[in-house]
Amino acid sequence: MKGFTLLEVLIALAILTGVVMTVIVSFNFHLGIVARDKSETEAVLLARARIDDPSFLTLPASKGNFAPARADIAWEKKISDTQFPGIKRMSLMVSWDSSRRNISLVRYASIL
Repeated sequence: MKGFTLLEVLIALAILTGVVMTVIVSFNFHLGIVARDKSETEAVLLARARIDDPSFLTLPASKGNFAPARADIAWEKKISDTQFPGIKRMSLMVSWDSSRRNISLVRYASIL
């Protein structure tokens, strides 16, 4: 009589289960990274568009969000002096994921 014993089949199934679980956990982990990177890329692109907008220079320090497209991503503009007369430092902080994640872009401009 040829074939596998019950013990050999159980060991093979245990190994197979371990491999499948490892693949599933790894796949879910990488999906999380992709989702996080997608959100960060959207935030960076929105921030770049906002800071490159010509009206950004004349806008006073304020807060807002990117409604209606992305109301969950908020922005805040801060203006500060620099050591050079007539040059202002404008920082744009963009936050998302309930303010747990954020980036900050800085632009220097002469204010006449």
